Amino acid sequence: MNEKSDLAALDRLKIRIQGLRAKTTENGCTESEALSAAAKVAELLDRHDLSLTDVEIRDSPCERREYETHRNKRIPLDGCVGAIASFCDCRVWREKAPAGEHRFVFFGLSADVEAAHSLTDLVDTAVRSELGRYKTSADYQKFRHQDRHLVNASFTLGMVTSIAAKLTAMKAQRDQANLGTGRDLVVLKASVVEAELDRLDLKLRTVRRANRTVSPDAYDAGGAAGASLTLHSTIGNRDVS
Repeated sequence: MNEKSDLAALDRLKIRIQGLRAKTTENGCTESEALSAAAKVAELLDRHDLSLTDVEIRDSPCERREYETHRNKRIPLDGCVGAIASFCDCRVWREKAPAGEHRFVFFGLSADVEAAHSLTDLVDTAVRSELGRYKTSADYQKFRHQDRHLVNASFTLGMVTSIAAKLTAMKAQRDQANLGTGRDLVVLKASVVEAELDRLDLKLRTVRRANRTVSPDAYDAGGAAGASLTLHSTIGNRDVS
């Protein structure tokens, strides 16, 4: 594969990822749809990576892609972006935009950061859609009006925690399937990303998350939105569920 055909294949892959996102978010997005799209994205990424040689992967440039939250404080997505980045074999950190709002920055190979950005948007849409449905439920109406801000936050936290767990499990199964090809693409791509981060000399630090007060019933309702899902997708010629 020469450089021109490689770039053309990468562009086609990114267009397909963008198309999946657009189709799924067109009329809202459920958690099930977001996870189904994630499985398809993983299949596309793996197929593309396996078409490249180790040298081509090592020579691939890294890039960053910002996901704007339009919020100046932490949001439920904080509990899921790490799992999304891991699922897409890239790194993520949070920083402040010039206007003071928080944003997430994904860093890695081009297709991986495109996928991570798209999946973050899918998850964000799914959380908003599911919360909207929850607000119309009889269980939600039982909460006092003054408690509903906490209830909303608890539901969304429970939901993103559930999604993160699903993505982590899917990632482990995906990596196991790909090991059957005789190549450890995870280690190879991680070495490329880490080398580029070292070259950029970024000062990243881990911030411990503060404990949150939650409404147990609402948190469990959010978690239940995904706990009963069974997801099937063919990745690396193996069935993942």
